[in-house]
Amino acid sequence: MAFIADRLSRIKPSPTIAVTTKAAELKAAGVDVIGLGAGEPDFDTPDNIKEAAKAALDAGKTKYTPVAGTPELRKAIVEKFKRENDLEYTIDEITVGCGGKQTLFNAFFATLNPGDEVIIPAPYWVSYPDMTLMAEGTPVVVECQEENDFKITAAELEAAITPNTKWVVLNSPSNPTGAAYSRAELRAIADVLLKHENVYVMSDDMYEHLVYDGFEFTTIAQIEPKLKERTLTCNGVSKSYAMTGWRLGYAAGPKDLIKAINKVQSQSSTHTSSISQAASVEALNGPQDFLKERAEVFKKRRDLVVAALNECEGLSCKTPEGAFYVYPSCAGAIGKTTPDGKKIETDTDFVTYLLEAEGVAAVQGSAFGLAPYFRISYATSDAALTEACARIKRACAALK
Repeated sequence: MAFIADRLSRIKPSPTIAVTTKAAELKAAGVDVIGLGAGEPDFDTPDNIKEAAKAALDAGKTKYTPVAGTPELRKAIVEKFKRENDLEYTIDEITVGCGGKQTLFNAFFATLNPGDEVIIPAPYWVSYPDMTLMAEGTPVVVECQEENDFKITAAELEAAITPNTKWVVLNSPSNPTGAAYSRAELRAIADVLLKHENVYVMSDDMYEHLVYDGFEFTTIAQIEPKLKERTLTCNGVSKSYAMTGWRLGYAAGPKDLIKAINKVQSQSSTHTSSISQAASVEALNGPQDFLKERAEVFKKRRDLVVAALNECEGLSCKTPEGAFYVYPSCAGAIGKTTPDGKKIETDTDFVTYLLEAEGVAAVQGSAFGLAPYFRISYATSDAALTEACARIKRACAALK
């Protein structure tokens, strides 16, 4: 009898974490590596948020909190949804977890039975399918084409829905593409979902504040109030507030679903750090002006990277609406040969070549469910991005 559970054979380690770890190992060994695989801001947590954490420590707020989160934090989340998204919730419709990932995992674990299907548009965040499988659900991956900006269309969604569909996942702006759904696109998707009362929506809005060129962020429960009672609107402080290590995500949804999520959490992590919760109250209630300032920095980096990649032989890169990723095609490099005589047959081969030949760490598109592409995170300095793009251009030119 095997000691390790069979369920683990259905999932794989996170490829994005694997790339970041590999880049760190190479750096530690003295190799000149530019890591473009990390999905976290290079900015520090704002000082007022850190001061709130210190104050919470000094005040002795180091005890257990309610499973769903402190009342102060859930009240701040309720106010955030009203202020920024025109959505009305009560604090018992809010759950707080150890990062956005746990909140989504808890929701799947609380709701999926064997045979239940989760529609996942690809390219997708790497964890959606594996979390579904861990919870004994069935991922239904819908490949979204580049000509549709990597977004699922209403017709594609309609075709994917079956009597077994329990969830559809919407991630806007997207990890890994940066694509974001417009109000009109969400309206069309909402019209489909109104016809299928068995389908719930998991709206992953983690990159809400990272949108550019005047793009207006909206979330589906805001677009169609009739869907609010079967939508879990997920967010967190990790990306916008540069708090990835604080591990705090949150979600709002119908009371019965939130109660079930909290039941799962009560028998796992119980709650996230009391200090992270106190810091997050300040994040949500404190000054927000830095969000636009940082978004402007990310926009400039996006423009730098997109322009540089489109000058590389064999690559093409769309300009995304948000997040801090680009998802260029490397189709023009497939079939070519490296200076060492290795044939580039897949996007995995291509990113391996970039790492080995030029010390640039990126993540292959196949990890996100759509090839031949690769993901670059531009959450690093202009100097590092400029050098990385120069290396990529040199690597592409060397292919024959």
